[in-house]
Amino acid sequence: MNTKRIIHLKNGKSESNQKYVIYWMQQSQRVHYNHALDHAIQLANEKDLPLLVYFGLTPNYPEANLRHYTFMLEGLKEVKDILDKFYINFVFKLESPEKGVIKYLRDAYALVMDYGYLRHQKLWRKEVLDYGIMNFDHLVIDMVDTDLIVPVKVASDKAEYGAYTLRPKIKKLYLEFRDFSKITTINNKHKLSFESDDDLSDIQKLTDKLDIDKSVAASPMYHGGYIEASKLFFDFLENKANDYINSNDPSLGLTSKMSMYLHFGQISALEIMDRMFLAINHGHLDGASFDAYIEQLLVRRELAFNYVTYQKGYDQFETMTEPWAYMTMNEHEFDKREYLYTEKQLEHYETHDIYFNAAMKEMVYTGYMHNYMRMYWAKKIIEWMPTYKDAYNTIKYLNNKYFIDGRDPNSYTGIAWCFGKHDRAWTERSVFGKLRYMNAKGLERKFNIERYVNDIENIVNNKNPIVKSKI
Repeated sequence: MNTKRIIHLKNGKSESNQKYVIYWMQQSQRVHYNHALDHAIQLANEKDLPLLVYFGLTPNYPEANLRHYTFMLEGLKEVKDILDKFYINFVFKLESPEKGVIKYLRDAYALVMDYGYLRHQKLWRKEVLDYGIMNFDHLVIDMVDTDLIVPVKVASDKAEYGAYTLRPKIKKLYLEFRDFSKITTINNKHKLSFESDDDLSDIQKLTDKLDIDKSVAASPMYHGGYIEASKLFFDFLENKANDYINSNDPSLGLTSKMSMYLHFGQISALEIMDRMFLAINHGHLDGASFDAYIEQLLVRRELAFNYVTYQKGYDQFETMTEPWAYMTMNEHEFDKREYLYTEKQLEHYETHDIYFNAAMKEMVYTGYMHNYMRMYWAKKIIEWMPTYKDAYNTIKYLNNKYFIDGRDPNSYTGIAWCFGKHDRAWTERSVFGKLRYMNAKGLERKFNIERYVNDIENIVNNKNPIVKSKI
């Protein structure tokens, strides 16, 4: 592992009564290609101690609902099963993680945390670090950035203006961080006596008793876990990857759909990149499609993490974009809108625009929307809401409610992009000012958009047994 992934937060004093090393798994919910887990195993092996992997489940995670919890728990069930086979202890607690993990620190030699990128994730880790510093002189605390190919603070020490400023930095560094081969074997296979709060074998039974928002049903199309992610990515490599340069076309279905799995850390971006390199090195993938995919996985994704790291108000309308964008919005705030829709009408896909309605259906029913349609969908909401702030809040609300990968750095960055972040000023026009504009004619000109509409109708009416969400 490249040691630049490791942030050493606290030294410890060796004591004879230390019983285990603990890895607090939160962001990186996987075994394979998990640098934080591997680092914890190596620390445990140095002291001949067993390893305890802890996961805390809070029923009030910001804006999460049954759809998100089900997908996450499907992945965690798989994690537990794999760790059992590796003789690694796993404890699952129905408690806010930053509260629950501290109960295990007294007897630990070291605590390893994976890196959290959003505001509340950072606060969780700071609370645990502060508690460890104040109460346990013996405890070593490390944090490992394992969900990015190039760790966010290694890639850049400031907010980047756009992909063109981050790209050369990332391209110089990323080969240094192809740094994972296989997980280290744990030496001490001792079974610890800690018990989990609940059995992950019956996820529906578990979610039924959780006090969570159940208004949005689990996706009938997408299921969580590393195995599911691997199946989807294998299908992508076999049947779609060589046409990835055409992936902007929503009617072709050429995306890999890895974003939801990356969001929960169920698969590693580095493993995906390594698989892409393997494909091109064996002649199974052409260079143009390889470059296009790596641009999204490496440059664009890491730009999003740069954004939430260095833009303090990344999720607030007043602080999420550039001064020129606010200026043009101020100048066009009171432009007449040809159509105005309520949030409820949008949510029920009750607009005059059949393409927007189709995209909204895909989102509500499946938890996914084609990337190009996400941009179009958000631009239409800007056009149809009485104010830009109303539009921003509505986009964020619907994004976080329905998308499996909502509440993600990519989501916050993508929304801000629709309001000018990481973009440039365009020709001025009504309502949008100098913000980039998208319209139905553009979809019709570029794509077989009717095919996309028909595909969504088939999913909703013929292949999808889900009952319409209560909204």
